[in-house]
Amino acid sequence: VQLQAFGGGLMQAGDSLTLSCDASGGTFSSYAMGWFRRAPGKEREFVAAVNRIGGRTQYADSVKGRFTISREIDRNTVYLQMKTVKPEDTAVYYCAAAGGRTSYAILMAPNEYNYWGHGTLVTVSS
Repeated sequence: VQLQAFGGGLMQAGDSLTLSCDASGGTFSSYAMGWFRRAPGKEREFVAAVNRIGGRTQYADSVKGRFTISREIDRNTVYLQMKTVKPEDTAVYYCAAAGGRTSYAILMAPNEYNYWGHGTLVTVSS
């Protein structure tokens, strides 16, 4: 499956933004999906994950209550809705897909994902 993330940009603290990730070349409902990010000078970190068919989600503590992950099976798209962004949310955001998982699995480790898209840069100014 090929993944393409969209929607990054320059924002001010407190703003809202939604990232999208389009999937192609596979059966979208076969993949657990996740969002990760890499801030300047830091390691890649988990942000949010959703199971294959939706309904089960997991979030990093740093974004819990501010970010929401969702997926639209019919559109082959996974979203990351970001609210009340902070300067520390500045990073390149990546979407990822994992095949061969049970329908309820939600994955938080990067090495559990088989496919990665090119990232989209989110910059939050104070």
